[in-house]
Amino acid sequence: MTTDLNPHTGVILFAHGSRDPLWRLPIDAVAQQMRFRWPGLVVECAFLELTTPDLSSTVESLMMQGKTHLRIVPMFLGVGRHAREDLPKLVADLIEAYPQVQFELVPSIGEHPAMTALMAEIAAKQATAA
Repeated sequence: MTTDLNPHTGVILFAHGSRDPLWRLPIDAVAQQMRFRWPGLVVECAFLELTTPDLSSTVESLMMQGKTHLRIVPMFLGVGRHAREDLPKLVADLIEAYPQVQFELVPSIGEHPAMTALMAEIAAKQATAA
């Protein structure tokens, strides 16, 4: 994996959110794993609804840390309405509100071939475990 360790870059893991406080634990674990594996990579989480912080709050927090390039990684397995419509609209609003920041919206994690391969491997191992 190539990582941009530019001191002005921050990564936002963006997920849906839930009323259940335990729902966010896997997203937080991904952020923690990224920080562990790539020291110096600034990673924060943000959520669409029902869980804090929201995307705007996370953007503001990263800007206060001097980040001017924010890479948003949608943590969606499927590419539904949230990934196709809601998130791009939120990012467009952020671009308008913060023209001094470069926003980069990458494809949803579920679209990545490595994620598909990993899920297939996990499912196959569970299916064949006796």
